[in-house]
Order: sequence, then C-alpha cells, then structure tokens
Amino acid sequence: MGSGRASWVMGLGAAVQAADGPVEFNRDIRSILSNRCWKCHGPDEKERQAGLRLDARDGLSAKLDSGKLAVVAGKPGESELIRRIASDDDSMRMPPSGHGKKLDPKEIELLRAWITQGARFAKHWSYETPVRPEVPKISPAYSAKNPIDHFIVARLEREGLKPSPEADRYALGRRVALDLTGLPPTYAALEAFVKDNDPQAYEKFVDQMLASERYGEHWARQWLDLARYADSAGYADDPARTIWGYRDWVIKAFNKNLPFDQFTIEQLAGDLLPNPTTDQLVATGFHRRRKNSSSCSRS
Repeated sequence: MGSGRASWVMGLGAAVQAADGPVEFNRDIRSILSNRCWKCHGPDEKERQAGLRLDARDGLSAKLDSGKLAVVAGKPGESELIRRIASDDDSMRMPPSGHGKKLDPKEIELLRAWITQGARFAKHWSYETPVRPEVPKISPAYSAKNPIDHFIVARLEREGLKPSPEADRYALGRRVALDLTGLPPTYAALEAFVKDNDPQAYEKFVDQMLASERYGEHWARQWLDLARYADSAGYADDPARTIWGYRDWVIKAFNKNLPFDQFTIEQLAGDLLPNPTTDQLVATGFHRRRKNSSSCSRS
C-alpha cells in the first residue's frame, strides 16, 4: 500500500512538472482524448453519448444533456470533464468501467493544465496551412549548423537539457547509411568517408547513399507497409499475385526522386492522365495492393 501511494505521488509530481510549461492541444491533449474519450464522445454521431463531442472546437464548449459544461476555459474546477475523469466514484468516473482504463495522474494533470491555460483547441496538423516559423535564438555556447539545430537546441534548453556531443565520423557514417539505405555502409565506403578531408565530405557521403539503389528499396518499404502491400493474396494457400510490378514502380519512384504530388496522382489516377504511360498505369496497382482472399470457404 505504501509503495503504491509513493508511486502515485511520484507520478503526480512528474505530471505537475510536465504541465508547468505551455500545454499544446495537438502535442499533449489530442492523443489523450482520442485514446480515452472519442469512442463515446467523438465524431461518430451514432456512438456519441450525453451530447458531448470532444473532437471539435464547438463541442468542447457546448452544453451537455445534463445542462453542464464539459470544459469551462480557465476554470478546471467548473469543468465537468475534470470532475468526471478525476472522480473516485466508479459510477461517476469516465471512462466508465468496461470502456478502458481510467486516466493516469499525468493525463489528468495535463487536461487540468490545458483548461487552466484557456483550453485552446487546434485542428489536426494536416488541416493547418503551413507557416514558416521564426528561427529561435539560442545561446552562443551551442554551435548550430542549420536552422533545424536552433529549434532542437531551443527545446532542449526549455527542458533543461544539453545536446549530446557531436558523433565521430564512424558513427555518423553508419547512421547515414542505415537511415538512407537500411544497411550498414561497406568498410571501403566508411573508411573513405572517415579519411575524406573535404569540407563537403558529409554532403558527398549523403549523396552517395541517395544514389544507391538500396535507398529506393529501403524507403519504398515504408510506403508499401502503409499501403498494405503483399505479394500474396493474403492467405497461406492462396496463389501468388502479379502485383510485384507496383512494388517495383514504387522503388523506382523513390530512386528517381519523383515529386510527391506526381507520386500521389499516378497511384490514384494514373490511368486517367492524358496518354498515360505504362508506368503510370502500373502505378494504379495501389488500388489492388491489399489482402484479397481467393480461397473458397470451408466448414
């Protein structure tokens, strides 16, 4: 009992510390609501309970069927959401028994801090118009080689952390090769990179990895996994399919750096383009890449 209470207090302390800074909806809150609440209070109108919708800005401030407000910006103590998720009464607590685990102290404190800070809602990042942010200023003690370093160091400083020491050539070369080709570099390629005194040695090594056919094979796998690609129809006794042409098209698209808009268009509607090429027709294999049983049913 004592150790359990101590663990809870330690977890709560970490949660309070995590909520000390600005709480961002997409970074900190969206995943909590989507994992714990949206099944009954999300976009599906048929499944929605108590008139509460937590995936839309208007839904957060709308009155519940009970007449109460789930979220009162700036006032967590008046917010029914906090009262329910933090309740010790099993009949009151959300999510209810049988609908998933109760929220842990860190999640509750993040939601409380979010409401305290104004319960600012944000659309999913994919619906936001991209805006180029201002590059943050950092301490002169840190060397930044490109603007991305400024953002990383600024966040580390905010969290009270320091950047790791710069990797040596051997580690850097290995990381580049694994990231870009999925394979460790050959001994000869790595040694050549380590001994290259050209100021552009790193850029040259990256270009070398990008020029490798292994680059397309490695990164095509990421896309093919998302597209649910399979060489078979999906079952052990189903015949193999001739879908490999689509797989090869994806590999070639990565290796020739096909622009993403064209990559998307050719897969979705390559056959509808004016005078489509054979490759553009093959690209529409995207629509036939998923599991498809050709087996007869068995009793």
